[in-house]
Amino acid sequence: MREKIKLFMSLLFAVFLLSGCNSYSNDNDVDLFQYKGSYVGDNSAVFNSVINIEGAKHLSGLELKTKEKPYGIIVNYDWSDSELNGKKTAINNASYLFVLLQNVEWINFNFERGDGIEEYKITRDNLQTWYGRNLDMIDKEDQLKVLITESLEDEEKVNQLRTKG
Repeated sequence: MREKIKLFMSLLFAVFLLSGCNSYSNDNDVDLFQYKGSYVGDNSAVFNSVINIEGAKHLSGLELKTKEKPYGIIVNYDWSDSELNGKKTAINNASYLFVLLQNVEWINFNFERGDGIEEYKITRDNLQTWYGRNLDMIDKEDQLKVLITESLEDEEKVNQLRTKG
């Protein structure tokens, strides 16, 4: 059964990619907050959220872990031609996903580079402690953008976030 689910998710991902349903950019036409209150088991909401946040054009895979609690997401990127900072991208994207999805408790971000894989595991609790704020209370994208921008400007603070579970 597990193999069938993996096959289904792979096929669904391929269909989305081949259909050209999205330009893989975080353009302002997409209201990400339409997915607020969704669950990690809602494949469409998770996929549409991930393809509209930073680094989406480098997305190489997405896996939902919903068999047992705590629920999580694994997001894989092909980062070989990207100059973006993996840790800052992970913080940005985790912030969006934790705000939008009610029941996701952890997210693994894997950035495949030519010389290996950068891996960041961020939990909801660690990120909320780092921000000093309950992410569930954010109900507007502008609020979230300000919180992320201010926090990512402080390199010392960025380095303080525990990203290994």
